[in-house]
Amino acid sequence: MQTQIFFFVSIAFSVIAWGIVAARYIWPELRVRQRAEALRPLLILHSFRFIGLAFLVPGVVSPDLPSAFAQSAAYGDIIAAMLALLALMSLPSASGVVIAWIFSLWGTADLFNAFYQANHAGVMAGQLGATYFIPTLIVPLLMITHGLGFRILLQHQPERAMQERRHLA
Repeated sequence: MQTQIFFFVSIAFSVIAWGIVAARYIWPELRVRQRAEALRPLLILHSFRFIGLAFLVPGVVSPDLPSAFAQSAAYGDIIAAMLALLALMSLPSASGVVIAWIFSLWGTADLFNAFYQANHAGVMAGQLGATYFIPTLIVPLLMITHGLGFRILLQHQPERAMQERRHLA
């Protein structure tokens, strides 16, 4: 039980630390950019979600890791990575924005699904093996950057207003 507490404390500290980084350094840089340019760094970050395939690698994770969780997390992440790359290639066109919305919805749902699947399957922290750092270090960053992505996608500012803000900054 103590191991699980350490696991959840690690996630909580990561959320706090990444939240500070996002509020202090990431958001101030992104908020003055045009939508496509603000989304690009977030999409590049999420293109690394292929790392979730590590949940399927024997020896990296415990053989006791429930396969339902491992497969759901791994395939959900690779789809999110592909959508992020597709959106990145399609920006700044209108289709790129639509794909960014699809990516954001899918990627966020995938992360929530992974937490649900892990809880439902009774995943223990030790079963994650080397992938322990995915939910404790990477997933909090991904959740926060999804929040930033939604904020950027929901902002509707005319092109001229964005240019004026950029000149003032």
